[in-house]
Amino acid sequence: QVQLVESGGGLVQAGGSLRLSCAASGRTFSNYNTAWFRQAPGNEREFVAAIKWNCLATDYANSVKGRFTISKDGPKNTVFLDMNSLKPEDTADYYCATETTRQRNNPSRSPGAYAYWGQGTQVTVSS
Repeated sequence: QVQLVESGGGLVQAGGSLRLSCAASGRTFSNYNTAWFRQAPGNEREFVAAIKWNCLATDYANSVKGRFTISKDGPKNTVFLDMNSLKPEDTADYYCATETTRQRNNPSRSPGAYAYWGQGTQVTVSS
């Protein structure tokens, strides 16, 4: 059984930083593209960042490019999202997810490509 568990969310002032973690059991991130999505109240779930299974590529939404960094610790089977220069519009529930297809070439930005999801961690950025 695959389980993804996110942690690291919280309340932070604008301009601050947070590090989100996503720990996996039952599946190794080494073979699957992994992504972070977020969903604010009343909005659809949106793509934030993704990392290829072999760590040779990353992808970011324009809204977070230059501020957020996705990375992976293989031995710990954990994916991170370092968020800097946070803005109030970054406020949302953040979810990590792994793709359905093993070792797919490029990470997808579509939620439909992701088979397993964590429960989410809440990030609130105050102005």
